[in-house]
Amino acid sequence: MKKSHNLWLNAWYGKSRWVYWLLPLSWLFSLISCTRKFILVIFLQKKLSVPVIVVGNISVGGTGKTPLIIELVKYLQQQGHKPGVVSRGYGGVAQYPYLLDQNSHASAAGDEPLLIYKATQCAVCVAPDRVAAALTLIAQGCTHILSDDGLQHYRLGRSLEIAVVDGQRLFGNQKLLPVGPLREPVSRLKSVDLIVLNSRSKKAVLSGYHNIHDMKIQPLAWRKLATMQDLPLTAMNFKEPIHALAGIGNPERFFKTLDSLELTYYAHHFSDHHQFSITDFEVYRNDTVVMTEKDAIKCHEFAKPEWYSLIVGAQLNEHFWQAFQHKLDSV
Repeated sequence: MKKSHNLWLNAWYGKSRWVYWLLPLSWLFSLISCTRKFILVIFLQKKLSVPVIVVGNISVGGTGKTPLIIELVKYLQQQGHKPGVVSRGYGGVAQYPYLLDQNSHASAAGDEPLLIYKATQCAVCVAPDRVAAALTLIAQGCTHILSDDGLQHYRLGRSLEIAVVDGQRLFGNQKLLPVGPLREPVSRLKSVDLIVLNSRSKKAVLSGYHNIHDMKIQPLAWRKLATMQDLPLTAMNFKEPIHALAGIGNPERFFKTLDSLELTYYAHHFSDHHQFSITDFEVYRNDTVVMTEKDAIKCHEFAKPEWYSLIVGAQLNEHFWQAFQHKLDSV
């Protein structure tokens, strides 16, 4: 999986030329996408009775949507609202629409919806049909709906769109799938309400676009999986060897964070949304294992004493929150 994953990433974000042989497929993808969008927006889009805030991206892979959604939910809760989150629930298998509760597992709900639910305690509903999920949440009394990774799900009407961009990689060769990493052209960003640039590098320049806001994903604490105890970042003295596991869209972001914490480790890549089981860890025996929150949500039940997850949080400045509130007031 890692070899195949790296092959595409090197082609999209590097200088590989072989991928341009796939241009006819990219043109076909563009034609189908544009036709689909036209039909959904003009004929099939469903407008709801409450504000719908869509958080998504135009590229494949992880950009930091989940931490942003968690912060948006917390903000709305602080304002006295009752937000709810709809998600596809990738990797989960349940009877849809599926409303999460205290007994939900990632195998049914998917890893990201469960992570959002546990971090916020807001109502979260999972379904391939996001309109049905949103209507379920409205019936639960939700005053605002947030759609996780919903930018291209045009059947669900939206009041406000937020696009999250990887501030390290941006858009690679700026081509549509499969030649490049894009689901939609970069010009799609001109129509969204807010652009959030996650962990912007000094070389990352996004010119010609307005409403750009920076976001940083900061490590906050270590969580001991066996006891769910949170421990300070600086107080940890891990037993070596240390194995770092990442089954997320952009695992290198996690490993770079570990580097910033001056942690020495063996890096292990897994596919995004990998359904971890105890057999994945047999080779590590009683060694120290560290992982992301998203991966840890699937490992609590069989966690060993020396397993930890890195707790992170999205940091956005006051300028973003003012802009977000202004957009919300105008809905």
